[in-house]
Amino acid sequence: MIDTQTLPDNILTTQLKRVVNWARRSSLWPMPFATACCGIELMATASSRYDLARFGAEAMRFSPRQADLMIVAGRVTTKMMPVLQHIYQQMTEPKWVISMGACASTGGVFDCYATIQGIDQFMPVDVYVPGCPPRPETLIEGIMAIQRIIDSDGLPPAGKRRPLQLAIEPSYAPSPQPVPLTVGGRTV
Repeated sequence: MIDTQTLPDNILTTQLKRVVNWARRSSLWPMPFATACCGIELMATASSRYDLARFGAEAMRFSPRQADLMIVAGRVTTKMMPVLQHIYQQMTEPKWVISMGACASTGGVFDCYATIQGIDQFMPVDVYVPGCPPRPETLIEGIMAIQRIIDSDGLPPAGKRRPLQLAIEPSYAPSPQPVPLTVGGRTV
């Protein structure tokens, strides 16, 4: 225990872990991957009404090498998924992923062979933001959930991703792809 009475007024004591985590959570650089109506709500969070800058995440980066938070907003098709995985692999460590909206989290109303029924089948997701489309306040709450995850982490391990720390567990069980066709009582 440090006796604060003996320290001068211009000395501050803390743990290195807390300083590093404070700097990491206060300077998130999101990489938007917006494909549909959720993208409009994502753009609204940077407006003056919602002001994402208050949370240190207003610097949207469009290069994965400059980003540490991927926000997947909207539906993702099977043709897009290899590109999305490649972008995720290029991001710097430590990195986090937000699945924004019903389409990115569960496929939404698009239950077809061309739409991915939840991006968590192909990449680790840290926070799910529910809604169709989710309001900007909900996305801000998702970013604050990422900040809470960062605060609870220790110093990041060298080049290794921590296990998934889901803020909200998905409750959707995807149907098998593709759905079998039944003709005359027998499966084709």
